[in-house]
Amino acid sequence: MSEALQKTITLILLIVLGIILRGKFKNKEQLNGIKEVILSVALPSTIFIALMKIHVDSTLFFIPLAALAFNFFMYGMSPLTFSFFGIEKDSSTGRTLMMLLPSLAPGLSAFPFIAEFLGEEGLAKAAMADVGNKFFVLIFLYIIAMNMYLKNSVNEAANLSQKVKSLLLSLLKEPINILLILAIVLLSFGVSYKTLPWVVSDLFDKTSAMMTPLVLIFIGLAVQLKEGRKRLVISMLTLRAGISLFFSAALIALFNINDPVLVLLAVVLPLSSASFWPFAHISVFNLREEAKGMSKERRTFDSELAVLILAFSLPFSTILILGILSTGTMFTHISTILIAGGVLTALGTIPSLIIKALFKHSPSEA
Repeated sequence: MSEALQKTITLILLIVLGIILRGKFKNKEQLNGIKEVILSVALPSTIFIALMKIHVDSTLFFIPLAALAFNFFMYGMSPLTFSFFGIEKDSSTGRTLMMLLPSLAPGLSAFPFIAEFLGEEGLAKAAMADVGNKFFVLIFLYIIAMNMYLKNSVNEAANLSQKVKSLLLSLLKEPINILLILAIVLLSFGVSYKTLPWVVSDLFDKTSAMMTPLVLIFIGLAVQLKEGRKRLVISMLTLRAGISLFFSAALIALFNINDPVLVLLAVVLPLSSASFWPFAHISVFNLREEAKGMSKERRTFDSELAVLILAFSLPFSTILILGILSTGTMFTHISTILIAGGVLTALGTIPSLIIKALFKHSPSEA
């Protein structure tokens, strides 16, 4: 049995363990506690170690810009896909999709697999990519959500600069970002992981060891595929994945990326699940409209659809990323990436086009 297959089986079994333990975690607070340990302790420690062990070069600072370029690319592409599904851009469904589809949450859906298959170097570069994504989901999408809300609401005042300052402060206070900045500062002064005091390095080693098992068990615990507009959500996520692979292929070709680790990162990071942050922004404005007694049909965003997207996005991305990394170097070839992108794009659009055609040509009821 190959090493990649062994790793894949182990990672899948950890997710299955989470599913088995689901009965032991019956309320949302318990799940949020595990998530907080992951995002505030295990994941920051792992990223700090990975960054402290790599050689700093100019490519590290290019990576966040590439991730940010993907965010904006998907933000521009998303409304162009709505016609396939009969969605109006200026509707609660369209606005919700505009918020969630361009966002990424690599911490839960990609980092554990990157750490296992691409090692510490790959994880360090993935962490740098998430810096660009964080600015997009925290700052840009909040401003977009605010504008959408104001367009949909009359006589509503907003102190935008104060809100953006608050978001920037929250960005700086995140443990991941604190340790990321600390690692870059230490490296710039010639301090490496080997030169740290043994107590410090041992503490980071111990807390980092929790990351992969905790994240995968959390995925098993948290995944709940609720009933609802499942066909629309699955189609949109499949199309999003197909477009993401085309973007990855263009990026690899444009910058002539040959390093297998960088190529695979360019492929899997854009396939990460949708971020929780746009949902947090949506919830803020949804509560305002609810307090005003506004009906669900007239609200700016569809919070139920947002929850459904998050619920499906995590397992969908996990399967895709794990499957790609398990194949070894297969997805380091642009031809393979383009074929996979074409297949996913077709799977995302063709069923909806067939349904639209059938309804269009079906005899109208008397």
